[in-house]
Amino acid sequence: MPEQSGPGRRSAASVPDLVASARAGEARAVARLISLVEDESPLLREVTAALAPHTGHAHVIGLTGSPGVGKSTSTDALIRAFRAAGRRVGVLAIDPSSPFSGGALLGDRVRMGDHATDEGVYIRSMAARGHLGGLSWSTPQAMRVLDAAGFDVVLVETVGVGQSEVEVAGLADTTVVLLAPGMGDGIQAAKAGILEIGDVYVVNKADRDGADQVARDLRGMLHLVDRSSGGWQQPILKTVAQEGEGVVEVVAALDEHLAWLGSSGQLVRRRARRARAEIEAIAVAALRRRWTVVGEHDELDDLATAVVDGTSDPYAAADRLLGQLGT
Repeated sequence: MPEQSGPGRRSAASVPDLVASARAGEARAVARLISLVEDESPLLREVTAALAPHTGHAHVIGLTGSPGVGKSTSTDALIRAFRAAGRRVGVLAIDPSSPFSGGALLGDRVRMGDHATDEGVYIRSMAARGHLGGLSWSTPQAMRVLDAAGFDVVLVETVGVGQSEVEVAGLADTTVVLLAPGMGDGIQAAKAGILEIGDVYVVNKADRDGADQVARDLRGMLHLVDRSSGGWQQPILKTVAQEGEGVVEVVAALDEHLAWLGSSGQLVRRRARRARAEIEAIAVAALRRRWTVVGEHDELDDLATAVVDGTSDPYAAADRLLGQLGT
């Protein structure tokens, strides 16, 4: 069922109780755990430790593409197809942030409202909150909540602007790149670097003029990209997501890619890279907090003055400052 981002109603339930309830399929417990993640709760470490033994089972699928290609409509169509196959689906829809409230701005998750009464679907709209890559910093940990809660598939839908189109590949097991005719997608694909990150390509709105040309152009550009690291040949599929046309074929391609990931050993390697990136992000955040404390001291002003006066240089000053961080 859909949930909006935000702190939500506070619960007196313990973390083990929340995790147990989430694994039992209670949407409120899932919502509470994700809120703890987004709020950077003091309980976050306990939450992460409690979730860890239950993760690693969901197929994480990233959906990206330029605005207007039909990402939300495609997400909705994929939900229906996965549910028809009996799979539980969790969705993290990353929206731009309001400059005033910090909350999700688009609110177009209303399109997925038909799933509100389906206990096998959980939809969470998450704000990017100014993160430069376009994805919320808490997205990996929210993914972990849905994974531990027993969802078979976790769909991550990006804002679809700038770096988020590329960044999602670092989070997903399988990355779906959506394009549509009449939007200059050939140039956009080359500029955004999405030719190097897609595992499955989908030309949506295929009932419009130019869809076949987009597919041909994309196929030609993919031949120019070196993807010799695997052996997976990225399929190019056409859909009319609003009508549900071609979606079954997309699900089949996603399943085929997951099977290839497992047999080739790529699944373990991709997830290890994802964990490495998350560990680095947590460590950097901790260093930033320590830096804020050091940066507030008068010594930083003194060091800056020494550099201006020529009695020190920036590297020597930086070394002194880093020494206070214990690095």
